[in-house]
Order: sequence, then structure tokens, then C-alpha cells
Amino acid sequence: MKVLTEDARLVCVHPGGEVVNKTSQSWVTIARRKVLVATDPEGRSIVKCSNVVTPNVPCTQTLPVMTGYSTFIRVDGHRLCLDTVTGLTNGTLQGTIRYSVQAPGQTFVAANR
Repeated sequence: MKVLTEDARLVCVHPGGEVVNKTSQSWVTIARRKVLVATDPEGRSIVKCSNVVTPNVPCTQTLPVMTGYSTFIRVDGHRLCLDTVTGLTNGTLQGTIRYSVQAPGQTFVAANR
């Protein structure tokens, strides 16, 4: 499993929907790119979700991560985010639409759960 960096691409299941990453720490990096830690993927904006046909509501925000945090490796007490991160969005039907990692943002640092 690869460690996520600020360049990771997280997406909702609808074409175009992309999560806007924001990091909460700045001292651990991979190739000068900040790594994501728990709870960085949560409560983030989702842009360009194509689920816009009425009565649907597009995905605009991520909900809490369900899986994908390292259980072993931590940065300042926060678990690392791995490329297995998945969670739900606020899109129609709320609590049923998933977001997940499409690309980890780097390809050479891996970690165990």
C-alpha cells in the first residue's frame, strides 16, 4: 500500500468529481510533498461532480474515512493515509456514494496497515 501525499487524487464515483486535498502537517514529506494523515481526507470539498441532474445532489464534501488509515505508522500521533482510503460523500443518496483513491501522489514509499 502506498502512502498518500498532497498530490494524491481522490475522487467520488461520478465522472469528474475530485477531492480538494489539504494537509494538516508539514514536517513529514516524500519527495518534498507533504504526506496526508488522519483526518486530512475528511470534510474536504469535492469539485466537478457530474451528479447534477435533478433531483440528484452532486457530491460537494467528503464524510469520515471508513478504511485506509495505517494502524501502525503515525505522524505526530496521527495515522498515515494509505492508498486504500475510502469513505462516503454528501451526494445523493447521502451516505451511499463513495470516494476513494485514484492515485496516491507518489509511487515509491509503501507502508503496511
